Amino acid sequence: MNSLNDILTQKADDLFADNSQTLNDAADNNTEIIDNKKLESVNLEQLKKAVYNLKDQVDNIIRILNIEQTKKLEIKNPEKQILLGGENIIEGVFNGQAMIGADGKEYTIPANYASKSKLVEGDLMKLTITNNGNFIFKQISQIERKRLTGEVISNFENNQWSVLAEGKTYKVLTASVTFFRGKSGDQAVILVPADGNSEWAAIENIIST
Repeated sequence: MNSLNDILTQKADDLFADNSQTLNDAADNNTEIIDNKKLESVNLEQLKKAVYNLKDQVDNIIRILNIEQTKKLEIKNPEKQILLGGENIIEGVFNGQAMIGADGKEYTIPANYASKSKLVEGDLMKLTITNNGNFIFKQISQIERKRLTGEVISNFENNQWSVLAEGKTYKVLTASVTFFRGKSGDQAVILVPADGNSEWAAIENIIST
């Protein structure tokens, strides 16, 4: 961009230097320039000012373009963005274990983060994939939830923990049970979607028996 400014400046200076020299030479040699029509006198200072004003306008356009280039670029899918630094931002929905992105892919969420954040199936998530490959998850919106109390159940065959509440069995993350040091038979307070339509629940607390 700087080279363009330099070229404009140099060309303007050369233009007026050449014109001034030509007029000076003509005056010194008592030379008259004759045309079929009467020539109007040209105010070189005004012309020079007009050209430099044009150059200033070009500079302003370049400045605006530079500002626009610093903004993040959005692709057609509003749920996914690509930043100039090479980072990707993807939004999706928590399904109890992972985030299902707007691109249809499944992104594994660290169980410890999901447990401590008490993520509930249906919560909206945002994933930032940095240019060095790190995955950073953030909860951006919570689904309406309700609390239930039930019994902690352990299935040793598939190492799956669950909570039986109001006649329905909800899967829970092993990390959540471990965090509260729960065991089979304990009472658990869980969070589920308000409409009750989910397979998974988030453990809010465990009452040891």
